[in-house]
Amino acid sequence: MGATHSASEEVRELEGKTGFSSDQIEQLHRRFKQLSGDQPTIRKENFNNVPDLELNPIRSKIVRAFFDNRNLRKGPSGLADEINFEDFLTIMSYFRPIDTTLGEEQVELSRKEKLRFLFHMYDSDSDGRITLEEYRNVVEELLSGNPHIEKESARSIADGAMMEAASVCVGQMEPDQVYEGITFEDFLKIWQGIDIETKMHVRFLNMETIALCH
Repeated sequence: MGATHSASEEVRELEGKTGFSSDQIEQLHRRFKQLSGDQPTIRKENFNNVPDLELNPIRSKIVRAFFDNRNLRKGPSGLADEINFEDFLTIMSYFRPIDTTLGEEQVELSRKEKLRFLFHMYDSDSDGRITLEEYRNVVEELLSGNPHIEKESARSIADGAMMEAASVCVGQMEPDQVYEGITFEDFLKIWQGIDIETKMHVRFLNMETIALCH
């Protein structure tokens, strides 16, 4: 009985931290156990046998995001070697649909958290900026499965996107001015008015409540 009471307390605590219901937590726990092979933690190699994820062009960035200390709220940089179930729930909570019944301030906070997660996927060196090189890498990975787009074309697309970002965030630039990269504040401006829910969707865990961006 004591163990059951303790488990209930733990579930309630996880509900408060992540916003998932007890049923969702139970379902996610089953997925966690499948991924971990019934072990208490998951490592990067546990994602190797997920078919839907294997076909995703930015698979490495998605997997990395699960171990990014920034997303785990454990530090400003670095990667964890493994994650436990609470860590797993923390990451999955970024993909919960925004509850529009909440107040405007809370809705905006939820949206900002989702965008911060996406920003971290681009900002691979954790320096607080998405540089042209980092953006090029993402674009090249996204387009890598298209046989009709060469690497140089992908780089041109990335360059054009960065120029557009600069125009949105800085305005008219001087001829000799260099745009050093997209800050999180810039990122928020770029995504203003875009429905974030439609951009974070992949069903690699086979769950209606979860998705990953691609």
